[in-house]
Amino acid sequence: MKRTELIENIRSKGSFLCVGLDPDIKKLPAHLLKEENPIFAFNKAIIDATAPYTVAYKPNLAFYESEGIEGMKALDMTVKYIKENYPDQFVIADAKRGDIGNTAAMYARSLFETLGADAVTVAPYMGADSVTPFTAYDDKWTVLLALTSNKGYEDFELMEDKHGHRLFERVLFRSQRWGSPVNMMYVVGATRGELIADVRKIAQRNFLLVPGVGAQGGSLEEVVRYGLLPDECGLLVNSSRGIIYASSGEDFAQAAGEAAKKLAGEMDTLLRENGFK
Repeated sequence: MKRTELIENIRSKGSFLCVGLDPDIKKLPAHLLKEENPIFAFNKAIIDATAPYTVAYKPNLAFYESEGIEGMKALDMTVKYIKENYPDQFVIADAKRGDIGNTAAMYARSLFETLGADAVTVAPYMGADSVTPFTAYDDKWTVLLALTSNKGYEDFELMEDKHGHRLFERVLFRSQRWGSPVNMMYVVGATRGELIADVRKIAQRNFLLVPGVGAQGGSLEEVVRYGLLPDECGLLVNSSRGIIYASSGEDFAQAAGEAAKKLAGEMDTLLRENGFK
């Protein structure tokens, strides 16, 4: 998917919502367990209920790999279902790959060509040759981990070099050589607040994939205040648990749709207030 297509979809829907498809078999509504593939049945219902309010879906591969062959079948079926029924949706394979060049090339092939994802999350810490096999694909996106939303981010990401540059800033500076705003995004946690402004000083036009709104306590208003590009939005805000587990009963899909609609409505208001629409 091209950058212009993503921006137009955000503009037409008034939403920059990405729904994380992280189905834990232990948390699925009980009535789905009798389905041939419970994970796909869950995802399909969530997608159908939330598609009017979203512009992207982000399946986290760990939730599928943990279920073996059946889990990987569910992942493949999920991506195919989105592509065939909601072709305007941007699909991010949340794989967090990061390995030497020839292995990275195989990861890129498996996720872009075999799975058919539009984007892949990648860890940048082994350097350029672990990232450029992903950026080599036309009309595909590499989403680099930059400033994450987990509790341990301070262990490394805020370490300063002798010039006072923090590690996440060095990642942003160096990786600008590996891609461009038309094929590279950055993961920046909503829980980082004002640090998003520091990210924007370097990644001035790149899209930011922002987890941490909702269950992790991040503020949507802060994300927009510090990260919005007024003419292009430049944001995809992900919500997983707050949407897909809005209910554990037979009304799970309806509840997910209502949660997505509410969050998308807040996004629409913020976009209008900031002159995007």
